[in-house]
Amino acid sequence: MKFLDQAKVYIRSGDGGAGSVSFRREKFIEFGGPDGGDGGRGGDVWAEAVDGLNTLIDYRYQQHFKAKTGMHGMGRNMTGGKGADITLKVPAGTQIFAEDNETLICDLTVVGQRFLLAKGGNGGFGNQHFKTSTNQAPRRANPGLPGEELSIWLRLKLIADAGLVGLPNAGKSTFLAAVTAAKPKIADYPFTTLYPGLGVARIDGREFVLADIPGLIEGAHEGVGIGDRFLGHVERTRVLLHLISAQEENPGRAYKTVRAELEAYGNGLTDKVEIVALSQIDILDADQRKKKAASLKRAAGRAPLLVSAVTGEGVEAVLRALMAVVAEARDAVPAPVETRWRQ
Repeated sequence: MKFLDQAKVYIRSGDGGAGSVSFRREKFIEFGGPDGGDGGRGGDVWAEAVDGLNTLIDYRYQQHFKAKTGMHGMGRNMTGGKGADITLKVPAGTQIFAEDNETLICDLTVVGQRFLLAKGGNGGFGNQHFKTSTNQAPRRANPGLPGEELSIWLRLKLIADAGLVGLPNAGKSTFLAAVTAAKPKIADYPFTTLYPGLGVARIDGREFVLADIPGLIEGAHEGVGIGDRFLGHVERTRVLLHLISAQEENPGRAYKTVRAELEAYGNGLTDKVEIVALSQIDILDADQRKKKAASLKRAAGRAPLLVSAVTGEGVEAVLRALMAVVAEARDAVPAPVETRWRQ
């Protein structure tokens, strides 16, 4: 599946239906009077977070969405039917911004959450509303009010429990493939991962969602390499797994490079719980492991975990460390209170 995490769309709610000019015509009733019904209300435009989506790719191919116009009023005081609504279905974690791409309209974080983006126009009055003592047969009815129209930005921030960060070729995708059913592209060259990926990891009968994002390099916050735009996908995580490849000549410097990019990006990423691991240790002998682990410990201020996704060494220890943080964060979250979404 192709990945798209940002899209601009145009939406318009339906116009209200026109009121009717009609008169009551029945046998033996000479002056029946006006009986024109009101027009129906135009359709609304909604956004809804749905299950089973993790990309906005559908909005690359369709960017215009218009709800239906309300039905016109009819005789016998019959009100026109409401125009059909239209719903933009988006993944949970989608934020919706105004056209300036800065003003947040809503943040859909829960499957089933709905938000009214544009309300349909009201229907026009039929001529029954304009009868007066001096005008018993009005030939006037109102048109429906126009709907609302606006351009909005959809911006997806994946919802995951843990996020993988590190330099390119740090073994992030290999680790994701080893501990989940995800099948990311894996190759021996930088920036193999071009888009974020998700997988469900299981340990000791419990599970959590793990997100992998493209590697960071020095200057990523200035657009070097792929840049830092995908860091938004680990903003919602509870813990970061920072992988440093055993192939690095100076693991401590590699660690500091990524930390500097996280700090430059901001949004609280450096405040998250971080688990540091030296990856791809299967290529090292015992002395090399000790030296590189010591270099990383000096930079990170704590001893790193040692892991090899290829041989499985240390994988369970890393998963348990992640699960411990995730479980603690879940326990600290209060039970959800039923929220009345905007109607």
